[in-house]
Amino acid sequence: MNVSRIALAGGVAASTVLLLAGTASAHVSVQPQGEAAKGGYATVNFKVPNERDDASTVKLEVNFPTDHPLASVSPQPVAGWKIDVTKSKLAKPLDVHGRKITEAVSKVTWTAEGDGIEAGYFQQFPLSVGQLPEDADQLVFKALQTYSNKEVVRWIEEPVEGGEEPESPAPVLALTAPAADAHGATAADGKSGHAEKTEETTASSAAASSSGTDSTARVLGIVGIVTGVAGVAFGVLAGRRRNV
Repeated sequence: MNVSRIALAGGVAASTVLLLAGTASAHVSVQPQGEAAKGGYATVNFKVPNERDDASTVKLEVNFPTDHPLASVSPQPVAGWKIDVTKSKLAKPLDVHGRKITEAVSKVTWTAEGDGIEAGYFQQFPLSVGQLPEDADQLVFKALQTYSNKEVVRWIEEPVEGGEEPESPAPVLALTAPAADAHGATAADGKSGHAEKTEETTASSAAASSSGTDSTARVLGIVGIVTGVAGVAFGVLAGRRRNV
């Protein structure tokens, strides 16, 4: 009896933990496809779950960080959604590949042209972004999720390191270490390898040629010896016939 009660209590506790974990994780988030390396470019997905049983998500607004503006932001078309890209003047121009960038994307808005994201579903909104900052470990994007009943959920609370997750956390993109630029090394290694292979090939060809020449000389020498022996034998036989 006691064992059954303990098992039942444990099951209820586990279910509660799972339910709370599911609720806490059901918010607008951002994840890269692969890695988002510092100083590079990445494709990221904003994942938007619908948390209401009686309404659909019909709009998503993502605000870009102003402390680390991104010069290049390109949204991927999403069926059933209209995309608006808003740009703003920069207080300090960006220097990108020798070009001065005076404005950058400050907000991207997706608006449903149909039913939007219905209850029990989620939608991903892909973006190509760059150049990612080299002096930051993460980028915080504040997002607003609008439902068909006019409710607006503001995912704008920045997480604090070591603290509990906020009730309405903003999407955070974690940046990884810069990708090693192995192109030069690879090219050098490739050239070196090619040179080594060329030298090996040349040496092999020379060796093969030398070997072929030696073999030909040997064959000709043997043929000459055989011919000489045959000639001597023929001369001896001819002399014997004359004597007879």
